[in-house]
Parts: sequence; structure tokens; C-alpha cells
Amino acid sequence: MSGEIYAQALSRLDKAASYAKINKEAVEKLKFPKACLEVSIPVRMDNGSLRIFTGYRVHHNDLRGPTKGGIRFHPNVSLDEVKSLAFWMTIKCAVVGIPYGGGKGGVIVDPKELSRMELERLSRGYIQQIASFIGPDTDIPAPDVYTNSMIMGWMMDEYSKIVRRLSPAVITGKPIPLGGSQGREDATSRGGYYCIKELEKIKSWNPKKMRVAVQGFGNAGQFIAEMLHRDGYQVVALSDSKGGIYRPQGLDIPSVIHVKNKSKELQAVYCKDSVCEVVDATRITNEELLELDVDILIPAALENQITKKNAPRIKASVIVELANGPTTIDADDILKEKNILVIPDILANAGGVTVSYFEWVQNKSGYYWDLPTIHQRLHEIMLREFKNVFSLMESHKTDMRTAAYIHALNRHAEAVVALGTQDYFSAQTISRAENVTA
Repeated sequence: MSGEIYAQALSRLDKAASYAKINKEAVEKLKFPKACLEVSIPVRMDNGSLRIFTGYRVHHNDLRGPTKGGIRFHPNVSLDEVKSLAFWMTIKCAVVGIPYGGGKGGVIVDPKELSRMELERLSRGYIQQIASFIGPDTDIPAPDVYTNSMIMGWMMDEYSKIVRRLSPAVITGKPIPLGGSQGREDATSRGGYYCIKELEKIKSWNPKKMRVAVQGFGNAGQFIAEMLHRDGYQVVALSDSKGGIYRPQGLDIPSVIHVKNKSKELQAVYCKDSVCEVVDATRITNEELLELDVDILIPAALENQITKKNAPRIKASVIVELANGPTTIDADDILKEKNILVIPDILANAGGVTVSYFEWVQNKSGYYWDLPTIHQRLHEIMLREFKNVFSLMESHKTDMRTAAYIHALNRHAEAVVALGTQDYFSAQTISRAENVTA
């Protein structure tokens, strides 16, 4: 199984390259991560014992700018997974046209088993081990699965202690009092929401007649469900790591979020003021949610949820990937045959890295933007790139994921050619313009 996720990621690259008329060196450079770091993180536990955790950080490609990518705390973290996520970040940043390459990090741990003080020690210990590998102009981490703004604050603080200067630009997704940006908390979901709203215009949907299922009810899942509910979409199913709920009449999303965040339980409820009442709903599994008869399916959990095995039973007409890599390559082919439109992760969830870029720019300049400015600039980028990718999909008569890869490859190729390729270096003569010296 080692290397399987990364190999699948590269196969999508090769597929897109067959459509994009670009220099082959641009494709070749994307196949190999620039650097992979594995570290051991000793942590003194609350009971006095010592545990050693394994962590990773990968720089995939920094041709278009410093590497950028989240840090996840999860028991299933592997180097193969981190390499794949770093690769996707390179592609994602190129899709939305921000000057970053891809990076990613992770620690093999179940954070739910740690106390808050153990979690802080682990977070600071991870930064101690990778401090020379990151930096505001080198590699900028951010939150990911089971990490959050407070953890990013600890990490930024630890890095600042190590380099002996305040360095807010080394980490994004921080709390606002520590240099975080307005709008970062819901940025991933908002980017996906803007994609859905643009597709709504293209397809002339009536939101009130659109049924939505959201797999994963963490940060991204909650925000996208709330945004769509507010616009009149019928969110009929939700799930978290313990299972899901389904109610054909729709769920009262603000009430579900209130109870979920208070009790950690996902329940179908209706709340008025402080009084909440349980309403009828069917308990379902995460797997069953994916196969519900809905119009829009939003996987917002982990990788490899839609596979060759369950793709034939997917009934949604549109899939919006808020998670990274939720659909396998074998499933892609089946979904295309079924005429299911997939708004791919490298576009749909790019709002997170875009607002992280805004945060980094604000940290570097020392000037901070208000929330309307953040939303306006994010909307401009997501709308522009959605239209670019949708146009490429139609012109190449391919799926939207391949179109997004073509778009990213075109931008990456421009940077590769700017440094010179075989075509340039094998030329026998140099033009007068190229031979000019100061």
C-alpha cells in the first residue's frame, strides 16, 4: 500500500498533461517532492511517562513561491499521505493563482487521547523538530485535520522563541489577536459555497428544491451546511466520525450545530432560545450518507470516501469536494460515466489557502483588512477561477477535475519555461535581445 495515494495523484497529473500542450519538463518537475522530513517528537505525558511521536513535513514544489500547507494530527498519518497532500497543495495554489507551492505536515497521533497540556507539548515539540525546515519565506504551515487556531498560535509562539523574534507570518490560521485574519475560520467552506452559487446561476437552480448531504461535520462541514441552509437549500443529511442523521424534510442546521458543539453529539433537533427539542430523524452511517438520493453531495471529511465500490450507487448529480482527495481515481471514471459533475477539491476547498495567503500578506505588511474586504477578494478569486476551470472543461470536453489540473499545469509551465528548458538550452544561437548586458 506504500506510495499508493501519491501514485494515484500523479496519474491524474499525467491525464491532464495529455490535454495541456506544455513543455514536458513542467510535468516531470511536479512528479518529485523537493524534500521530505521525518522527525521524532519526545513528549512528557501528564503521568510522567515519555512518548515518542512521529511527525512529517514535506516541501513538494516551490517554483511559484514558498511552500504552503496544513498540519494534521491523526492516527493514520503517513509519509505517502503527506506527500500526496503536498502535491495537491501545489496544484491547488496554481489553480487559484496565488504565489505558493505545496507543502504539508502531520503527526501520527489521536489528539482525542491527549490532555490539553499534552497537546500543547506535542505541538511545540513538533515545531522544535522542524523549525529549520519552515519559515515565513520558505514554508508556511496552517491548520488541517484535528488542528485549530489555538494550536497554530502555540506553534507560531514556539517558532518565534526559537528564532528570537516575533514571526507571525510563519503560520496561518492563527487566532486573530495573534495575527490571524478575519474570515479565515470559514474560508474553506466559503470558497466551496461561492462555487456552488456560481453553478446555481449556470444551472438555474431553485435552492429551495435542492437537497444536500454533508459528510463530515467539523469546521468545514458546519460552515457550508449553515451557509446553504441560510440560502434555502434543504440540508437533509449530516454525519461525523460516529455516524449520521437523515431527515427528508430537512434539518434545522443552526440548532444541530448548537447541540453538536455543546454536547459533541450529532442530533436532529430544533432549538428556540435555550430550549431544544429532538425531532424525528433516521440514524445512518457515513457510507449510507454518500449513497442518499440528494442533489448535492459534499464530502467534507477524509480521503478516499468515494471509491470504485460505492461510486456506482452515488445518486447526487453534483459532488462538491471540501475534503482533500475524497474521491479515488477509479471512482472518477465511474462518476463521469454517470454524468455526475464533480467540483474537485483543488478548486472547491481552495478558499482556505487563499485566505491563508491573505493572512500571510497582512502579517508581512503589518496592515490588516476588515471582513468585507476579505470576503470580496476571496469571492473575486473563486469566481474568476471557477469560470476559468468551467470553460476549460467545456472546451476540452472533459471532467472538471481534469480541467482544473490543466489550468494548474498551464500556470506551472509558465514558471518552468521562464527559467529555461531544453528548447532554450539546446539552441545554437542567442538572440540580440537575450545577449544584452547592463
